[in-house]
Amino acid sequence: MSQTKQSRLKVYNTLTRHLDEFDPIHPGRVNMFVCGPTVYDVSHIGHGKSYVAYDIIARYLRKRGYSVFFVLNITDIDDKIINRAKETKEDPLKLSERYSQAFYKDMKDLHVDSVNLYAKASDYIPEIINQIKGLVDKGIAYKITGGVYFDISKFPEYGKLSRQNLEQLTVHRVDPDPEKQNPGDFVLWKSQKPGEIAWDSPWGKGRPGWHIEDTAITLTHFGPTYDLHGGGTELIFPHHEAEIAQAEGLTGKKPLAKYWAHTGLLSIKGQEMHKSLGNFVPIQDAIQKVGVEALRVLYASTHYRSPLDYTEDTLVQAASLARRFRRAYDQLQRMTGVKAESKASKELLKQKVDEARIEFFSTMDDDFNTPGALAAYIKIVGIAEEHGKSVSTESASMLLNVMKDLASVLGLLETESIPRQEFLQLVNLLTSLRNDLRAKHEYALSDRIREQMQKAGVTVEDEAQ
Repeated sequence: MSQTKQSRLKVYNTLTRHLDEFDPIHPGRVNMFVCGPTVYDVSHIGHGKSYVAYDIIARYLRKRGYSVFFVLNITDIDDKIINRAKETKEDPLKLSERYSQAFYKDMKDLHVDSVNLYAKASDYIPEIINQIKGLVDKGIAYKITGGVYFDISKFPEYGKLSRQNLEQLTVHRVDPDPEKQNPGDFVLWKSQKPGEIAWDSPWGKGRPGWHIEDTAITLTHFGPTYDLHGGGTELIFPHHEAEIAQAEGLTGKKPLAKYWAHTGLLSIKGQEMHKSLGNFVPIQDAIQKVGVEALRVLYASTHYRSPLDYTEDTLVQAASLARRFRRAYDQLQRMTGVKAESKASKELLKQKVDEARIEFFSTMDDDFNTPGALAAYIKIVGIAEEHGKSVSTESASMLLNVMKDLASVLGLLETESIPRQEFLQLVNLLTSLRNDLRAKHEYALSDRIREQMQKAGVTVEDEAQ
C-alpha cells in the first residue's frame, strides 16, 4: 500500500553524525551491504539482533518502493577459523562451510529473507589480490616479512568515520611489528605461517586480511560508491575505517558508502555474551524457547542503534505481544456473515486505522524507528480487538490487509506451522464440537477443548446458555 502524504525518510549517518535525508545515488535503487559473521561457531541472539534490524530496514525500503540489492558477507577466512580448525583437526574451509550452513538456517528460521546475496570471502581471492596490487602500485601499500600493509599516512582522511586522529588510532593497534612504517598500518595480505591455509599471490603464499575482504566484495558488485553500509557499532573502528581507506585510496572516489548505519549491541543482564560466562544463547535455542515472532518483536522493541538488554521479563513481554498480534488477526479471519455496519461507523473505523497506519510510516521514516512503529501497530491491533466481533466483512478485510501489510515490514504474522486455511477449518470444527458438547451439558470436555485452543493462541469466549 502506498502512504498518503508520505514524509521524507531520514537516516542517522555515522559518517556525518546527523539525521540525513535518504537520497540514493541512483533514484529508486538502493545498494546495501552489511558485514556478516565470522563463521567459526554457531550464531547467537546478539547476531540475530543486528541481522533482523537490517532485514527490517531492507523490507521497509522495498515497501517504500525502492529496488534493493542487499549483500551480506560471510567471513570464512580468519584467524579464529584457523585456530578453531586446529582444535577440531578440520580443514578450515570445511569448518567455515559447516558453520555457514548453520548461519543460513538461522537466517531462514528468523525470517531474514531480504538478503539477495550471501558473499563468502573465499570466493573473491582474485579480486582481493587485484585490489591489493592496485594499492601497492599506487604507493599506498607496501610489503614486509609479515605480508602487505596499508600505509595510513598516505590516506589523510583515515579516522573520519570514527572521528579519531592518527595518534588516537595508533593507541588501538594490537599487532605491533617493527617493520611497519607506521604503528597504525593494517594488514591487507598475511604471509603464510606453517600449516596455515594459503593462496598464491605476487607477494608469496598467504591469505587476505579481514578488512580487504569486504572491500573486494563491494567493489565487485557495487562499484566504487554505493548507498548503505551496515554493521555493529564495534566495527566502526578499525574495520569500517579500514574499508573506507582501502576503497577510496584505490579508486580515488568517495564516499565508499553514502550512509553508514550501526546497530547497538545485545547484553544479558548487563553483561556481554560469552560462553565462559554461561550466558551464550544460540539463535536456535531462543527460537525453540519462544518462537520466531517473539524474538522479532523483542528486537523491534528497541531502536536498532540502541543497545538491548536481554532478560526473561523482556522476552516474556515480547512473546505475549506476538501472541496478541496473532490472536487479533485470527479472530478477524474467522469472521463470516456479519451484518453490515452503518456508513458512519465504517468511515470512523477506517479513519482510526489510517491515522495509526500513517503514524507507522512516519516513525519508520524517522531513522527506522521500530519501537514507534510497534506502538502504531499495537493501536491497529487494539482497534481489531475492540471492533473484531461487530464489523462488517468489508471492514474486517480492510483491517486484515493493513495488519498483514505492516506486519510484513516487521517480519510478523509469517509463521505457519500448518496452512492458515486448514488451521481455520480445524478451529471452526473444534468450535462446532464444543457447541454440541455444551448443548448436551458436557461442560468438562468442552472446557478441556477450550483450554487447549487457548494454549494454541485461539481466543474462545462462551455465551451464557
